[in-house]
Amino acid sequence: MASIVETEGSTAASSSGLIRALDWKGAFWVAAGVPPLVLFSIGGIAGTTGKLAFVVWIISMIMGFLQSFTYAEIAGMFGNKSGGASIYGATAWLRYSKFIAPLSVWCNWFAWSPVLSLGCAIAAGYILNALFPIPGAESPAVMEWINANMASLTADSPRVAEWLAAHAGKTSQDAISALLSTDGIAALTPAVRSWSLVSFDIPFLANANLNATFFIGAFLMLVIFAIQHRGIQGTASVQKWLAIIVLVPLLIIGLYPIFSGQIDSANITNLVPPTAGYSGVDGLWSNGGWTLFLGGLYIAAWSTYGFETAVCYTRELKNPKTDTFKAIFYSGLLCCLFFFLIPFAFQGVLGHAGMLAPGIVDGTGVAEALAGLVHGGRIVTQLLVILMIMALFLAIMTAMAGSSRTLYQGSKDGWLPKYLDHVNEHGAPTRAMWTDFAFNLILLAIASDVAGYFFVLAVSNVGYIVFNFLNLNAGWIHRMDSSHIQRPWKAPTWLIGLNTVLAFVNALFLGAGAKVWGYSNALWVGFIFAALILPVFAYRHYVRDGGKFPAGAMEDLGLVGQDLGIKKAGILPYVALAGGLAVVLAANWYFQLPV
Repeated sequence: MASIVETEGSTAASSSGLIRALDWKGAFWVAAGVPPLVLFSIGGIAGTTGKLAFVVWIISMIMGFLQSFTYAEIAGMFGNKSGGASIYGATAWLRYSKFIAPLSVWCNWFAWSPVLSLGCAIAAGYILNALFPIPGAESPAVMEWINANMASLTADSPRVAEWLAAHAGKTSQDAISALLSTDGIAALTPAVRSWSLVSFDIPFLANANLNATFFIGAFLMLVIFAIQHRGIQGTASVQKWLAIIVLVPLLIIGLYPIFSGQIDSANITNLVPPTAGYSGVDGLWSNGGWTLFLGGLYIAAWSTYGFETAVCYTRELKNPKTDTFKAIFYSGLLCCLFFFLIPFAFQGVLGHAGMLAPGIVDGTGVAEALAGLVHGGRIVTQLLVILMIMALFLAIMTAMAGSSRTLYQGSKDGWLPKYLDHVNEHGAPTRAMWTDFAFNLILLAIASDVAGYFFVLAVSNVGYIVFNFLNLNAGWIHRMDSSHIQRPWKAPTWLIGLNTVLAFVNALFLGAGAKVWGYSNALWVGFIFAALILPVFAYRHYVRDGGKFPAGAMEDLGLVGQDLGIKKAGILPYVALAGGLAVVLAANWYFQLPV
């Protein structure tokens, strides 16, 4: 009988697009790409918050886990929609403003989608390091080059004088040794590492570079696209094995330093912010120190909250009433384990100075650091390089699967452009996937260097915090306006209230933290990018659809036609919006970077 039901469900689903092919375990495995996101910004957060870094990850993960219960409740109300929490929460705002709903969906998408470009940039860095390594200063090749070119610098050379002027207290021999070492590394670095087809400025944003990282990253994105072209069931199968291969060794490596006694208590005590970002020097709990701490919580949210993607696949679950909650709950527990453990183990062994190594900050040296945690040699390091590339694939596949379904459902509900409302014969939203790919080619060109990498991260996270603010408030709005709708799982009322408070805490992170990541205008660029959806929605809704939403857009709420229901929450949603904006602006004004 069960097989008959599943077949009928799959057939019915396929006739309208997405196919019901998953159980909660499948959705769990697709969301299993979230834990590796810790590797995207573990170095950046350590540089920004110093010894507080592991505490930042723990606080952020606890917040993400608590918030997920609001998302689990509202997701259960929409058994016929895909696209994740932003879709389910956006419907709560429709009664109060048609423009808030597409804003929430758009902000969620442009926050999640850059995982493709950022992950591929790091993976490309690993591949370049493996095939075309930059020699170390102490490597035999560099030492041989120095010996052969020793006569090229003398004590009276202008370069030596310039170096000494910048390094007080050093000798001429120190200068010659340092300069020759730098010259040797540059001479022996493979040309592909500095090659670029073209480099250009994107006005008011950043510099773009079509280099080796860009082309390797683009190829990796195409590989992931090909895997997901087969549909969600095939994607979940690949994700399952990738997750097992990646997460089990990562868990063992995280636990080993704790049980082997490698954690240095000096690295995890005297918890104060640094004097400045990447200074490596302990500071004070001043205004500047608090700003750095809040900046860490701001960027950590992009990773720790991400397991909410487990509810992106409600429309593809065989039994959404029970599987939706299980998927997000167990995904949250998995993320708690890794986001607590990995930053603690890294910091406990490496210390603040070790976490500031360039390879940790840009992500390409994480494999070597992991090998160091278990005292692994060259072979172990190479195996971990492969493991890290697979971990990045895991995260990227999760992001493409979730973000493309957000675009698809947003189009189906009349919020985003009509052309995105399309799936192939396997039930994969291919036009949305191609849109993801094209958008991320632009971001990949920007993220090909460290500065551009954190610019993309900081700006995209503006959208993510806006989405979380709107969705956490959607929990209580749905309670007031749609109390009659069955909820397969209902969160305790006190938790809905607590998560509403956390919405404003997130607004505090946004106002104070967006400026921390090297771009003082990141908040405003993020707001501008968020606003781009407004004319797009206006064209779709008022020109293309004649001011009407597609049939069935609100059927999960028991509404038919263009009836959006009664505004039982009254003025409260508008008060929440005004309050959130006030918190962001006040925090942005009050909290300032240390000088």
